Amino acid sequence: MRTLVLWDVDHTLLSIGDLSGQIYAEVFEDVTGRPMQQLADMTGRTDRAIITATLRLHGIEPTEDLVVRFATALGRAFDARRADLAARGKELPGARAALAALTRQPVIQSLLTGNMEPIARCKLAAFCLGEFVDFSVGAYGLDDAERPPLVRLARKRAEAKYEQPFDEYSTVLIGDTPLDVTAGHEGGARVVAVATGASDSDELRSAGAEIVLADLTDTGAVVRAVLRATQR
Repeated sequence: MRTLVLWDVDHTLLSIGDLSGQIYAEVFEDVTGRPMQQLADMTGRTDRAIITATLRLHGIEPTEDLVVRFATALGRAFDARRADLAARGKELPGARAALAALTRQPVIQSLLTGNMEPIARCKLAAFCLGEFVDFSVGAYGLDDAERPPLVRLARKRAEAKYEQPFDEYSTVLIGDTPLDVTAGHEGGARVVAVATGASDSDELRSAGAEIVLADLTDTGAVVRAVLRATQR
């Protein structure tokens, strides 16, 4: 029996600084014909939720058609800026080694991210990290506005592909925010939190993460944390 490991992307595996906000602003103006005055809080949220909230901040009704058009344009914009992602962003210390080490364990690695799938693929490709994950069993920022249902969806996709059940003892979410911790617990996963984003270790422990790491630089500690998190 294998363990399903679901990685968050931003501030867990990599960071692209303020580039996301710039791309959102460009797409907002292209789609609505108006300059973006305010971007909704992005921390730990899905692209669907960010798009919807940003439109509402500008008094625009987020119809499904408009959200889809915005998302499609957003995906294209990120793809067009792939060189900028690599030049202005960075792979976080230890991320590649941790991903590579886990491929030698009885685990399936995928993503549980607020990014819509094309953007997640684009970001990992910019840093040559995509080879380590099975994108087909992940869950992404257009699948739902909230994160907990994404965990259940990823488990369902993995069960269908790999023909084994994945419950809370065989699913591990790795992320950097209290919202990741909540998503894991409500969606049926153990959580390994890393203090590589805006939340420190104390905040992540208070949120209820089973294991908290300062970062991913100790590859052995990452592997042990994943394996220990699934122990009953």
